[in-house]
Amino acid sequence: MRISSVTMFEQSVSSMNRQQSDFLKVSQQIASGRRVVNPSDDPQAASRAVGVDQARAVTQQHADSRVSARNALAQTESVLNSVSDAVTSAKTLMIQASSDTLSDADRQSVASELRGVYETLIGQANATDGNGRHLFGGYNDSTEPFVKKEGGVEYVGDSNNREQRIDASRLMKVSDNGQAIFQSVPSGAGHVATAGDGNNGNVTFKGPQIVDQEEVEPNEPYTISFGGDAASGYTYTVKDSSGTVAGPEGYEPDSEEPVRIEFDGLALELEGEPVDGDTIAVKPADQGNTDLFTTLENALGVLENPTENAADKAALRNTLSTSMRELDNSLDNVLTTRASVGARLNELDVVDSVGGNRMINYEQTLSDLVDLDYAEAIGEYSLRQVGLQASQKAFADMKGMSLFQFL
Repeated sequence: MRISSVTMFEQSVSSMNRQQSDFLKVSQQIASGRRVVNPSDDPQAASRAVGVDQARAVTQQHADSRVSARNALAQTESVLNSVSDAVTSAKTLMIQASSDTLSDADRQSVASELRGVYETLIGQANATDGNGRHLFGGYNDSTEPFVKKEGGVEYVGDSNNREQRIDASRLMKVSDNGQAIFQSVPSGAGHVATAGDGNNGNVTFKGPQIVDQEEVEPNEPYTISFGGDAASGYTYTVKDSSGTVAGPEGYEPDSEEPVRIEFDGLALELEGEPVDGDTIAVKPADQGNTDLFTTLENALGVLENPTENAADKAALRNTLSTSMRELDNSLDNVLTTRASVGARLNELDVVDSVGGNRMINYEQTLSDLVDLDYAEAIGEYSLRQVGLQASQKAFADMKGMSLFQFL
């Protein structure tokens, strides 16, 4: 068989090109730190790596979302802490104003402080986050959720709560709407007593208290109506929403001890003398006033007006008593919401830990699929370099071979 010079040259060039290609491939792997530089290097590993990389990117997005959610919840928790302090301060002022030793001027001074607390609470209810979004406006967070109008403070925000996906299977509430915080009471808040607007007597009340939980009708409102006079004797009638619960009974005011009346597991202590037609309403907390701002407005209304007679003083004491009970319910509601925010912050820490472990697993899997074993690659690099040099040396030696040298 004859081997021509062209054949030898072509085979030698082909061998050098192959050796050079293998050498450059290893060089590229070392430079990039990846075993799979092109999908053709390992199609199966490249395909799996794409899926793992996409899952890692989604996990990272959820991690970024948790950062945003944590910031919003931390700001909410901080504002709610300030709100609870303000409500506590308002109740302290009302207790101070309830003292019979204060004059009208003293109560005006207390009212001035209370109005400052009232304005502070409105500002906190309209608080914003670092991006200018209102915390308690629901999805309508571009405008102030609470607006002062002639009839009081009105909520104009959204009734929904903003939610954010913090993990593939977890959609978390990252804000609570202001209506649920400032205009609601917690479940099981009990009953609240309120004196009738048209009362002319000086009866004041304390309570109600629960004396028998099993007899209490949780959703039942009551109306206590007074009749008679000092000469013929006073009476009272307790009615629920469907009719009379307790018929007329004698009511004998005592200047030293309050009169205690009981009905359906509840008890109310009364002092003073009523006027025929006076009433006291006893309602479940969620059926009465649940608005924190209305509570403060009612208290300010009686504190800023002078007390001219016994009926005015009774109205003052009754309004403050009702307002303090409503403040207790509002504070419980704020604290319940704050506890919920704290629980969500704790959950974020747990989900962060799980997400961090998941990211480590993805990184390890991706490394196993496409990353380079440098020790093996350097050995391969040296071997390919020797092969390339050998093919070049062989070609250099072979190209000088010719029969004409022997003629």
